[in-house]
Amino acid sequence: MTTLRPSPSLADILSTAHVVALPLAARFRGIDVREAVVFEGPEGWTEFSPFAEYDDAEAAAWLAGAIDFGWMPQPAPVRAEIPVNATVPAVDAASVPAILARFDGCRTAKVKVAEPGQRLADDVARVQAVREAMGPEGRIRVDANGAWNVDEAERALHALAECDLEYAEQPCATVDELAELRRRVKYMGIPIAADESVRKASDPVAVARAGAADLLIVKAQPLGGVNRALAIVAEAGLPAVVSSALDTSIGLSMGVTLAGALPQLDYDCGLGTSSLFTADIVEPALAPRGGVLPVGRIAPDPALLAEHAASDDRRDWWLARLARCYEELSGPD
Repeated sequence: MTTLRPSPSLADILSTAHVVALPLAARFRGIDVREAVVFEGPEGWTEFSPFAEYDDAEAAAWLAGAIDFGWMPQPAPVRAEIPVNATVPAVDAASVPAILARFDGCRTAKVKVAEPGQRLADDVARVQAVREAMGPEGRIRVDANGAWNVDEAERALHALAECDLEYAEQPCATVDELAELRRRVKYMGIPIAADESVRKASDPVAVARAGAADLLIVKAQPLGGVNRALAIVAEAGLPAVVSSALDTSIGLSMGVTLAGALPQLDYDCGLGTSSLFTADIVEPALAPRGGVLPVGRIAPDPALLAEHAASDDRRDWWLARLARCYEELSGPD
């Protein structure tokens, strides 16, 4: 990975760091509680929250993003609010209305599919329930997190096509598979979006050069910050959807800053995920009101930071991880 020289010292970061644990309303990505580190830089509050299974090399990019947001000037917004989508975890179809009710005014829903241990029939039932709840005017996109091979993805999209999909996000894992699937389903009119093929790639623009996607999903923190994400979108030359990684409201404000600065924003963004939490560290939480989020920086509530502090052992685990990632970024002296 590219070596970056962080502008703050590790002591600067740790001096304001809080490790928090926020409960979820429904199990998502195999977890019931989301943990994160939030800290304050001269530009404002920021967040470091790579998923626990990511190694230090991958997680270091998330720290670079957090440092960028806390210590570097951010681009000026070109819009004052961001339309966002609802996010439906891999729940049973009967639970869909309760999930959608948490997302005030959202006209679009992203539905998780291809969950381990579930069948295509479960996905179809879930997406059909979303369509029934949202009506014909609602927009539905599905996200498989790269879990299907090309044949499985083609079969799944055929089965889901009657629900009128806006696009399919990362249906297959590799760029070559995405390109093949895009060729096969082009006649169906279902665009292919790339997420992991952008944020987990050594070359995040390769998927665009290969003609393997119609649009990009970009996430500010794992891409190294708002400024780098903007540069990636500009180089790729494809429409972009800004999404979150199940962040706290502090992390979501980083995504909102990115979405606010994009020259063109054709799709609702996946930044409404605080609605999946039963608690947050900002009051009020950065959650959709009338289907939109305001652009602007926010700060945590000290009482909520204390109330939702992680256990001592989890705090130690996260701060040790942050220190290792800082060393990854600093490189050799």
